[in-house]
Amino acid sequence: QEQLVESGGGLVQPGGSLRLSCGASGFTLANYAIGWFRQAPGKEREAISCIRKSDSTTYYADSVQGRFTISRDKAKNTVYLQMDKLRPEDTAAYYCAADGEWMCAPVATMYSTYDYDYWGQGTQVTVSS
Repeated sequence: QEQLVESGGGLVQPGGSLRLSCGASGFTLANYAIGWFRQAPGKEREAISCIRKSDSTTYYADSVQGRFTISRDKAKNTVYLQMDKLRPEDTAAYYCAADGEWMCAPVATMYSTYDYDYWGQGTQVTVSS
C-alpha cells in the first residue's frame, strides 16, 4: 500500500526543537516534491515548507524561515523537517504531501488543501511550558 507517514511530533517547551519525519511506503520519495503543511485549531491549513525533487531547492514560509529546515535522506526514503526555536504559535497538526515538481513554489503561492498525490495522516506538535 502506497502511503506517507509522519512521525516525530510531541510536546516541547518554547525554544526547544523537534524533528519531524515524512516516510513513504510503496513508492520512492525522491521522485516527488515534498511539502510540509500545518493546521492549528480553528485555523486554515497553511503551507510552511517545500523541497523540490530535481535540485532539492527549498522554500519556507516567512513564519518559519531561519528556524525550520527541510531535507531529504534518499537512502531512508524520508524527508525531514527540523524545527528549532519553537514557539507556542507553532502548535498545530503537521502534515506532509507529495506530488510533482510544480507543487514546490514560493510558499505563499502553494495550495494548502489541494488533492496532492499523497497526504500523510499528520502528527501533532504542541509547544507549551
